[in-house]
Parts: sequence; C-alpha cells; structure tokens
Amino acid sequence: MRLVPAAAAVLSVCVLAACGDGGGGGGAGAGGAGGAVAIKASDDRCEVGKHDFAAGTLRFRVANEGRKVTEVYVYAPGDKIITERENIGPGQAVELTVQLGAGNYQIACKPGMVGNGIRQDITVTGQADHATDPRLSSALAAYKTYVVQQTDATIAATRTFADAFKKGDVEAAKRLYAPSRIGWERIEPVAESFGDLDPRVDAREADLKPGEKWTGWHRLEKALWKTGSTKGQEPYADQLLKDLNELRARVTAAQLDPPITPASMANGAKELLDEVATGKVTGEEEAFSHTDLVDFKANVDGAKKVYELVKAVVQEKDPALVEQLDAGFARVEGLLRKYQKGDGYVPYDTVGKAQRKELADGVNTLGEPLSKLAAAVVR
Repeated sequence: MRLVPAAAAVLSVCVLAACGDGGGGGGAGAGGAGGAVAIKASDDRCEVGKHDFAAGTLRFRVANEGRKVTEVYVYAPGDKIITERENIGPGQAVELTVQLGAGNYQIACKPGMVGNGIRQDITVTGQADHATDPRLSSALAAYKTYVVQQTDATIAATRTFADAFKKGDVEAAKRLYAPSRIGWERIEPVAESFGDLDPRVDAREADLKPGEKWTGWHRLEKALWKTGSTKGQEPYADQLLKDLNELRARVTAAQLDPPITPASMANGAKELLDEVATGKVTGEEEAFSHTDLVDFKANVDGAKKVYELVKAVVQEKDPALVEQLDAGFARVEGLLRKYQKGDGYVPYDTVGKAQRKELADGVNTLGEPLSKLAAAVVR
C-alpha cells in the first residue's frame, strides 16, 4: 500500500517469483542476509549496500545500529511513499520487500522516527517480467474496490458528522466523530501514500511544526472535547470534507498514482499494525476523545482484509505463516472484544496499564509474522 508511481513505470501486476530478485542482481547480496541488500541505519547515517538495481522485486535487510528507534521509507519522486517500516529498535534487523519499476527513488532512514530522514538515492532500470498469478490479479482488483468503498463510507459518515459539528450540536458530533474515521483507518496506508493529503486530514496537534497550519479531524476533535464549542471551527469541517473528496478522486483515478501492487498491499497490512503500535496502543492518536480502540479495530480490519485477499496464495507457499497469522488475528480480535460497549468501545483512558500491555503484546505477536506477508506473496 505504500505505492509505486505510474510515472516510474511501476509494476502494477508483477506478482510471481518471475518478478524475482530484480533480474540482474537487483536483490543480491551487498552485505545482506539471504540475498537481501543491506541497509545499515544509525543515529547519523543510512548506508545502502548498493544503489543500482534491475526492475522487479527487491529485498532489503534493515539493521538499526544506532541508539534510537528508527524507521525506513522508500520514496518515489515527489516524496510519494512506496513503502515504509516503522519501530525498528536498536540492535533490531528487519526485512523489507518492495516491487519497483524503472526510475529514480530514495531510501530514507529516520532516527527517532522524525523529520525528513537521512537519504540515499537509488536507481532502478530495465523492465520486469510481468507474469501474472490470476489469484493475485483478482486480489488487486478486489482490494481497489474495497479502498473505494471505504473512502465512500468515510465521506458519507464525515458529512453527517460535519453537519452536526457546524450546527453546534456538540453531543451529536461527539457520537459521530469516531464512526466517521473508521473507513479512513481501514485504508490508512493508501491514504498516507498521498503525502500532501494525509497531514491535512489526520495530523495530530503534537505532529505540527512551528507555524504549520492545523486542519483535519483532530482539530475538530479538540474543539469538541477540549473547548466544548464548535464556534469558529466550522470552516475546518468543510475543509475536511473537501480533502476527503480529493482522496476519492485520487483513488478512483484511471491511473491510480501511486498504483497498488501485491507487495504494497501486503506491506500496507503490516503498516496498519505499526499504526496501532505507535498511536492507538499508546493512546496518542485520540488525545482528546479517547476513542483509540475504534481506530485500533479499524486498523486491524484493514490488515485482515489484505490478508484474506492473498491468503490462498500464501497458504500454497507458506502454510506455517498462515497458521501464525490466523492465530495472531484471532488473539487480537479476542482482546478487543473485552472492551466492546454497544456499537463501539470503552474510552481508552479507562483501560489500565496492564491491559494496554496485553493489547500491545497481541499486536506485536501478530506484527512479526505479518512482516513476512509481502515476501511470501511475491515469492
């Protein structure tokens, strides 16, 4: 779901091992393990084992040699996010699989998970084998339909929320706030791939840089729960709807930019679990409303949707991984059920420290096998 731009001649349905390791050595060695290219990240550097690749499926092994938690992004021109891996702790190593067509890209390491990162240029040349597994072609088509459906549901729910907000009906707007975000949270990696759009819609107050304008859901959230008044904030409700309609135009474009690939779908499932780990479990996402568990469930739903769409392919290639993922999703969903209340969930500020750790452990247990999904899909 961190997707590859059409201008870069990306693989839109490159799905078999024939897309392989980037042809002429795209995924070979260079200090990595098992054929993966090494990325050595630290607090002040980002060393990529090689910089020239053949088009196709590339594998990287990211080792954090610094003292800070880091994350790694792969960017296309214009800072369009192809994929990312968050929460790489000191001493930890993770693998990242991505499908790239010919073009120029950047790999960015972000020590402390902040800023624009320490960047390295890479170049991809040639044309990948476009052999197609019909099951994955069907999965891509179904997922694109799902993205549009969730976008439409988000717009409809947000319109109802915005109407109550603009009328000054604080209690009604509070009830409608969390449901308006569910569709967005289910497809968040797709939405975030449009780097200019995501901050306008979903930036938290703590994310803002000095002098940066704040718009989107969380500004409205603060008005409702912190100040208890919508007066003067009505234009931000209109702007939110405008931005969501822009999202719909982008995801329904004939040439989706960036387009979705099997690897990006699978990476996006892991990114959704990372979203839970970095924002929902910590309680940082919904700082005023404490509706984090609604977002949590939506992120899990979105990840599970991707998994279900590619499960038949993974079952054939790695049945042990399927067993782990089935068990992991069942555990997380079971933990969430403990906190259900009516059609929603209890406020997250009522969930104790031990219970939060239990949720975090469930997410981490699921996240480990989910990180292997992309490699299994394109093997």
